[in-house]
Amino acid sequence: MLRSRVANLSKSFKRDITTNIPGLQKASDPIQQLFLDKLREYKSKSVGGKLVDASPDLLKEREAELEKIGAQYGIKKGEDPTKFPSFTFQDPPISL
Repeated sequence: MLRSRVANLSKSFKRDITTNIPGLQKASDPIQQLFLDKLREYKSKSVGGKLVDASPDLLKEREAELEKIGAQYGIKKGEDPTKFPSFTFQDPPISL
């Protein structure tokens, strides 16, 4: 008796969930849509890896920080710090 009630309850629960899923997919959350719109807008503005809507003061501060980091780690002006360094190894001469 108890097992049949649990089985019927689980069937009706599954039926309710499956009938409500299309209704949930049609619902549109305005906050989520606004967030996605802003992400798309930001993506369209961020061309070339530059800062989006940056003021001249912020760009100067960024350059100063990059120069400070470059001096600290030995990165020369014009070098790409994201590029992996290339190493050249020479075999020492072996005399037998």
